[in-house]
Amino acid sequence: MQSAEIKVLSGGAPKEAFKALAPEFEKKTGSKVTIDYAVTSVINDRLGAGEKVDILVLPVPVLDGLEKNGTVTGKRAALGIVGLSVIVRKGAAKPDISTPDKFKAALLSAKSVVHSPTGVTPSGTHLGKMLEKLGIAVDMQKKTTYRPALDGGVQLVARGEAELGIYPASEVIKISDVEVVGSVPEPLTLNTVYGAAVMSKAANPEGATAFIAYISDKAAGAQWRHGGFTPAH
Repeated sequence: MQSAEIKVLSGGAPKEAFKALAPEFEKKTGSKVTIDYAVTSVINDRLGAGEKVDILVLPVPVLDGLEKNGTVTGKRAALGIVGLSVIVRKGAAKPDISTPDKFKAALLSAKSVVHSPTGVTPSGTHLGKMLEKLGIAVDMQKKTTYRPALDGGVQLVARGEAELGIYPASEVIKISDVEVVGSVPEPLTLNTVYGAAVMSKAANPEGATAFIAYISDKAAGAQWRHGGFTPAH
């Protein structure tokens, strides 16, 4: 395999797993892996502007669409599944969110909430629809700050500026100043399958294929679990 740089453009959810997997791969192969993280809407804008990378790491339904329009190839793999977690500031009281009704009550009683906005990330879009179905969208809008985890949303909870945060588990699992209350209960949660695909115009398709094989191998499962995912294998 050639040792040229492998450029990856990824959503934020796999960041913790990649902190371990990318250096491991580099050590084994001598290749340099550069990973840039952005929210889904920004990734779409960057691709539309003609940005070229070797690998895209995004929710599988997004990759499906990109494969249909020829942006990515069929050389792809599923990596893992991540659900939604509710967080509070470290040491703060943890509400009961064990059932849909109790989760709804916790949202209504919270003084302030933060999560990604609709149309920017899959979790934000899902939460917008979920709050509509629960009939509390208008009530929540008054006290919700819309900010992706990558843009400092989790830090608002850490600083006490938001009482509750709702983000993919992988984006909050290693933040020291917040605590995970628990998962958004079924059937309200969103379980997102992330995958990786080689770009159709990849400058280093051989390296990209090798990296995807490495991060999707069963042996990488421990790192995905450490990063807040359920491994795909």
